[in-house]
Amino acid sequence: MASVTFDKVVKKYGEVTAVNNLDLAINDKEFLVLVGPSGCGKTTALRCLAGLEEITSGSIRIGDQVVNEVAPKDRDIAMVFQSYALYPHMTVFDNMAFGLKLRKMPKEEIDRRVNEAAKILDIGMLLKRKPRALSGGQRQRVALGRAIVREPKVFLFDEPLSNLDAKLRVQTRKEITKLHQRLNTTFIYVTHDQVEAMTMGTQIAVINFGILQQIDTPQMLYSKPANMFVAGFIGSPAMNFFQAKINRSDGKLIIDTGDFSVGVPKEKEDLYCGYIGKDVIFGIRPEDIYNPKYPVSGIKAAKVECKVDLRELMGDEIYIYLMAGKKDLVARVDPRSEFKVGENVQVVFDMSNFHIFDPSKNPDNPVAIR
Repeated sequence: MASVTFDKVVKKYGEVTAVNNLDLAINDKEFLVLVGPSGCGKTTALRCLAGLEEITSGSIRIGDQVVNEVAPKDRDIAMVFQSYALYPHMTVFDNMAFGLKLRKMPKEEIDRRVNEAAKILDIGMLLKRKPRALSGGQRQRVALGRAIVREPKVFLFDEPLSNLDAKLRVQTRKEITKLHQRLNTTFIYVTHDQVEAMTMGTQIAVINFGILQQIDTPQMLYSKPANMFVAGFIGSPAMNFFQAKINRSDGKLIIDTGDFSVGVPKEKEDLYCGYIGKDVIFGIRPEDIYNPKYPVSGIKAAKVECKVDLRELMGDEIYIYLMAGKKDLVARVDPRSEFKVGENVQVVFDMSNFHIFDPSKNPDNPVAIR
């Protein structure tokens, strides 16, 4: 078992910086998810750890060993790729055993490891089949099994569920999470899907443009995002954002977007008093906007007049796309809501759960005020 440390790691391709000064400490036995949009540098960081890419500067440690100059085969890691990369002419058993045979491991030990991995993944009945006789989910299990038999210090996963349909993704997601609990070793998992990240990781590192934006538990990323990028990336549908000013009216703090205004709860006023008269970004999640016909107890309610632009029935909830003046927003409301397209409605913002971001510190990615 081993921890993994990225120490000021930089990876450049010519003038393009794919990984920018990455500092990241991953504890032994942790399940860390690297998440971010396509092209953000998360897969490059994983490939640098695997030794498939040479880093430009900085250092990478597995346990106490700096592995910058260590060959990939000697890093004691196992990687599961987006493509299954199975040998079509080999049986499942031979695919799983291939790497062990290259290492000239005794036949008895190979048999033990392959059969044990097959039992863990429930593919014992498939060992004599060839990949063409397997479903996509079964092929992915074989790819997992090929990694498990290595018994490595660290498992690396590069978007392993991308080729599966929605139902299989959910099923395999659960299997990988259970696998981590069973093997009790370090998992590092790359995905662009924030739902995968939130449901699988014990820690999540959000990356954009090669820069680490925030690393925290799933719940803390959701409830206390460090900046506007993280706030917008984590959560589905994404957080609503509005350019606004904080003003004082009748002795109370008001967030004024120009098209609507909402009051700041008394207990939160001290946090924002220093921003009176300044431009800020006001953020609120769709799930914190309610239909007042179905009130929720314990919230700090602020009413906003809107016009319904679109509705999407999801079964257990409805996504309502609204216009508040010229401002677009989306709400996740009670499925009993009878909002109709084109009608004027009133919604309630829960002002115990809102976010304010300061664009003066970073106009491209405003920082959360905490």
